[in-house]
Amino acid sequence: MKLNPQQIQHFERDGYLFFPSLFRPEEIKVLVEEVPRLYAQRRPENVREKDSDAVRTNFAAHMYSTPFAKLARHPRMVEPIMQLFGEELYMHQFKINGKMAFEGDVWQWHQDYGTWARDDGMPEARAMNIAVFLDEVFPFNGALMLVPRSHKGGTLAAGHDLSTTSYPLWTLDQDTVTRLCREAERDGEPGIVAPAGKPGSVLMFHGNLVHASAPNITPYPRKIVYLTLCAVYNHITKFNRPEFIAHRDFTPIQQVSDDALIEHARARRVAAE
Repeated sequence: MKLNPQQIQHFERDGYLFFPSLFRPEEIKVLVEEVPRLYAQRRPENVREKDSDAVRTNFAAHMYSTPFAKLARHPRMVEPIMQLFGEELYMHQFKINGKMAFEGDVWQWHQDYGTWARDDGMPEARAMNIAVFLDEVFPFNGALMLVPRSHKGGTLAAGHDLSTTSYPLWTLDQDTVTRLCREAERDGEPGIVAPAGKPGSVLMFHGNLVHASAPNITPYPRKIVYLTLCAVYNHITKFNRPEFIAHRDFTPIQQVSDDALIEHARARRVAAE
C-alpha cells in the first residue's frame, strides 16, 4: 500500500493518518476470534489491569499466533512506513491493547518515543505505531485522542508514572498538554482529534505525537492492535525491558502477500469442515 502525495503531506503536517475500514471484515474476523485464546493464557505477555483481571495489554502475539504473525508482516502495515523512512524495518513492539467493557483503564498523556528513547535507548524517532481496530471504536469507549502537530516539538520532558495504572509510562504534565492543545486549535475546533471507525480501520502516527485515551466505562469493548515498526539502523541499544516488550531481533521484516489473512481464514474454514 503506497501513500499518495496528499497523504504524505498530511502526515508530515499533522503527524497521523487514518484509513477507515482498510481491512475487510473477513480479515478482521480471524484476528478477533484469536484474541480470547490469547487473553485466557496466564503468561507474562498478558499485563492485566491494576484493579481487575481484565487484560490491559497482550504483548508479542505475533510470536505465538499465526494470524497475528501474518498481520505483523502485512504489506498494508509495513509498506507505508517503509515509504516514509526509505529503508527496511524491524518489529520493535507488537501489542493488543484491550479496553474491556467497563474495566478498561486510562492511558495517560504521553509520547511513545519518550519511552523508546529513555527505556530502550532508541537513537532517533524513526519508529512509529500503526494500529488496527479490532472492535468498533466510538468516541465514548476509550478512543485514542491525538494532539495534531504535537510531534513537531520533538521529545518533551516527562515524568515516570509508576502508580496510576498497572503499566509504567513516561507522562506529560497538564501545562504541557494544555499548551499543545491550544497550539493545535484551528477555526474554533479543539486541538484534539479522536478517530473513530469500524473494525478494520487503521491509524498510523508519529512516535512523538502526543496522545492518550480515557477509561472505558461503557459495555462496548475497544481492542486495538499496535505494531511499532522501527528503521533497522535505528535499533535499540538498551535491554532494560523484557524482550517480549522491546524486541531484540533486528532482522528486517519479510512481508507476506496482501491476501495472507484471507487465505488463512479460508484454510481454517476448510479444516473445520
